[in-house]
Amino acid sequence: METATVCLDEQVPARYEDVVRVAHGARLELSPAVWRRIEAARTIVERIVVDGVKAYGINTGLGALSDVVLGGEQLGELSRRTLKSHACGLGAALGEVETRAIMCAQIVNYSRGHSGISAHVVRQLLDFLNLGLTPVVPMQGSVGYLTHMAHVGLTLIGLGEVRLRGQTMPAGAALAMLGLAPVALGAKDGLSLVNGLPCMTGLLCLALDRTKRLACWADVIGAMSFEALRGQLSAFDAEAMRQKPYPGQIQVAANLRALLAGSDVLRSGQGIRTQDALSLRSMPQIHGAAREQIAHAERQINIELRSANDNPLVFGDEHNYRVISQANPHGEAMAMTATTLSMAVAELGGVAERRVDRLVNPHVSGLPPFLIAESGVNSGLMIVQYAAASLVAENKMLAQPMVLDNYITSALQEDHLSLGTPATLNLLRILGNAQKVLAIEYITAGQGLHFYPGVQLGQGTRLALDHLRSTVPPLLEDRIVSHDIMLADYLIDDRGQLEVFEAALGRRLWQPAAAGWVD
Repeated sequence: METATVCLDEQVPARYEDVVRVAHGARLELSPAVWRRIEAARTIVERIVVDGVKAYGINTGLGALSDVVLGGEQLGELSRRTLKSHACGLGAALGEVETRAIMCAQIVNYSRGHSGISAHVVRQLLDFLNLGLTPVVPMQGSVGYLTHMAHVGLTLIGLGEVRLRGQTMPAGAALAMLGLAPVALGAKDGLSLVNGLPCMTGLLCLALDRTKRLACWADVIGAMSFEALRGQLSAFDAEAMRQKPYPGQIQVAANLRALLAGSDVLRSGQGIRTQDALSLRSMPQIHGAAREQIAHAERQINIELRSANDNPLVFGDEHNYRVISQANPHGEAMAMTATTLSMAVAELGGVAERRVDRLVNPHVSGLPPFLIAESGVNSGLMIVQYAAASLVAENKMLAQPMVLDNYITSALQEDHLSLGTPATLNLLRILGNAQKVLAIEYITAGQGLHFYPGVQLGQGTRLALDHLRSTVPPLLEDRIVSHDIMLADYLIDDRGQLEVFEAALGRRLWQPAAAGWVD
């Protein structure tokens, strides 16, 4: 678990890495300047209530009920009932890491100082994060926002369920255990708690982090497959790559050259064919294209984290204010980002499956059938390619752009929906599937390299094989292969192993976009 502290400061915009760190256990703090900004916005909301100015969600109903004017005790009651009525989540609950990411993104949104939410509500949410009190949030039921956020908000007032110290319990009981009281809600607090894009943005921060690491692993494992199949290294020539100067392509080619440097396996195979199949020689182009989309997604997500995505927004001060109804909570940009990442990750898995097929196929591999020395009585790794194909097929379905499916809600008031949250949940499933495909390629490529005993491997592929062999032994006769796949999947999930590779290679496998990704 992360033990450091992330501080939101007025001068330093939050980035996706901050959300990821908090999601994995780092403390979150707000600078005094940020607290002042939150409190100033709240003063405007309170002034609006006193002045009796009609303002959506502050002293009116919500959605299609926006013309119903409310006042007095109705305003706090509206906030409470908003949480109850909007808590329509269904299905299995999100994991604690995912829920913490949403809560962190929620606080990032409030820190912009245009929501008008009460400071004590934000403090309660912050206490939940820092005390390890995690709301139980059902995964399904959102067309973009509202539903997941309502389940988070309910726990602040002592309703719903939470996880604390490994146990699930009623929120009220957990609050009492920690010496906290259910928070009192005022005007707009309920709307602010369910509004905005923290759900899809928080989840996308996690997805982006995983995607970048998976892209690096795709290069490492792809290099192992290339070596096992004795690929023609000229396909990654630096001068040739500069003639198509996509930064991602240039970076991937440089990674592959570094990983394969010093390989006697490749040296012995140069010239055995004019060129390799596209799944091998076009890794810079395919993996690189994925990296271009990942870099674009990073820019989009960081912009969203610098945004006030609430409705309405308040500006000015208590003496000279504006309250503006607009559509910043519409998640179109994040929904498109989820779709873009989904396609990029699905493609990384798709081309990995093609390499697996070449490794196990004796007609093209030059290796023993299905990578087992005594085939016939042994099936070897025949069926792992079936499993990979199944996962790739599932990802093709999951990667369909949900953002194009528009529905109508709230009596025609909300007649265009982004579906960004379910699209992001699909992305997380795609990531899990693609990682399993790479795990299959990892054990398959490692098994292919088993047939070059005593021959020097590339400096990076040797390290990757050693890492695999620390947990998964070579396949000498048939065994339950699903166990090997799960172990390899666990190895890929090791957040620190890529840093070990980078230290040995003397280069970063993912260069920041600002560095140009050049060799």
